[in-house]
Amino acid sequence: MNLKQKFLPIKNTDHRIHYKDHPSRIKIIKSIERYLPESMDTPIVIVCIGTDRSTGDALGPLIGTRLREKKMSDVEVFGTLENPVHAVNLEETMTEIKGIYQKPFIIGIDACLGNYNQIGMITVGEGPVLPGAGVNKKLNPVGDMHLTGIVNVSGHMEYFVLQNTRLNLVMNMAYVIADSIHAALSNYKRKEFTTKINIK
Repeated sequence: MNLKQKFLPIKNTDHRIHYKDHPSRIKIIKSIERYLPESMDTPIVIVCIGTDRSTGDALGPLIGTRLREKKMSDVEVFGTLENPVHAVNLEETMTEIKGIYQKPFIIGIDACLGNYNQIGMITVGEGPVLPGAGVNKKLNPVGDMHLTGIVNVSGHMEYFVLQNTRLNLVMNMAYVIADSIHAALSNYKRKEFTTKINIK
């Protein structure tokens, strides 16, 4: 959970979309496609950070679970409701990933807090997500690109706020993000297949 989203500078390259915007999925898909690696041979790993012990922080595991259910080929997902990736095991998980994959392209996903009028916003951008930034935890940045979702308001009693975040909001955001990632990667794989056929 990145509790300091509203205090972090938003890069000019970041795309911010409200999950209820019409059509939000198309906007998110196009934003994701901008940052995927040019080399089709690069392994893609998705790391969904969070825990189901806190409603607000369950965004990542919900996304990871939905992506796992879609059984994407050649894409590995870490961080589900059954096996969450959080502050305690994040470093171990990243070490495992680096041991399995050679120079993977990692998509980091996490929930965050922000201003009231930002609730429901999804950010897609280049560079890593910063887990633990707002709670003084020295956790390593995760990802070559990131997706974050603002699930509630920051500034006061953040852990209490997370516990009292509406599950309906978190689940709806998780479905939009997961479905958009799946569509973007499916498009990416189709381009890879077409490219290989043309080369032959």
